[in-house]
Amino acid sequence: MRGAPVGLIGLGLVGQAIAQRLRAAGMPVLGHDIRPEARAGFTAQGFDAADSARTLGERCDRVVLAVFDTAGVIDSVEGATGLLAGTAPRTQLLIDCSTGEPDQLQALAGRLAARGLGFVEAPLSGSSEQIAAGQATMLVGTDAATLVRAAPLLDCIAATRVHVGGPGMGARAKLATNLVLGLNRAVLAEGMVFAERLGIAPAAFLELVLATPARSGAAEAKGRMMVEERFAPQSRIRQHLKDVDLMLAAAAAQGQALPLSQTHAALMRAAIAAGDGELDNAAIVRQLRRERIPPSSS
Repeated sequence: MRGAPVGLIGLGLVGQAIAQRLRAAGMPVLGHDIRPEARAGFTAQGFDAADSARTLGERCDRVVLAVFDTAGVIDSVEGATGLLAGTAPRTQLLIDCSTGEPDQLQALAGRLAARGLGFVEAPLSGSSEQIAAGQATMLVGTDAATLVRAAPLLDCIAATRVHVGGPGMGARAKLATNLVLGLNRAVLAEGMVFAERLGIAPAAFLELVLATPARSGAAEAKGRMMVEERFAPQSRIRQHLKDVDLMLAAAAAQGQALPLSQTHAALMRAAIAAGDGELDNAAIVRQLRRERIPPSSS
């Protein structure tokens, strides 16, 4: 398994982190991204890159996907220049590490199974920095036989994984856990801004949170970034908004309201409109500072 080539589609923050994990495991990686600048940056790090997903399909029996959304996954696999577009594609196993739309991924898994291809949903819970360090948790959706087949590659990407069910369940689990994670970040930011207005410095507030039952993984991972206003992205506001929109759509299909997530989505839309969409999720604190009550006209 170590000597087999691994294809990687999507060379953004998560894709690059996965590439580091695979290289650390001694696996050669052939990457692709629709953005030429991403491919150039990837080769500058010593990796090989291809100009189409089809090339990966012809050269790699195992391919990992880390693209923005499910439309990108489907196009990368079944599109005109996708993995399966060649006359004799080599790919037999696909690992999807993106956060996507559950029903569409379940349908894709069925189409691939009809062709004899294995498909594993493997979204990763954790920032790109945590993924690169091997500290992310993988939420796996696939059948038992495909999981056994994919396990050696999955082990290289994440040391911890939870098998949550068949195809579609990985995305559902990731959306549900991301809901809690995203709201934790937003609540931390709101508390920090509130404390600041009351005269408590952000650094002092963070120490209070970390020393009390208000402590959370979000405070540990993002609190210092908020205090020091370091917003180089490990994950991005615009990407989390995509996830929250998926949560809201999935909940609406079940007749369930998500009032806190609706508020969170509006907050992120305002942050993106203000130019913060490419910043780390910790930068939501900037938008909360902008959320001021208008002066009374009376």
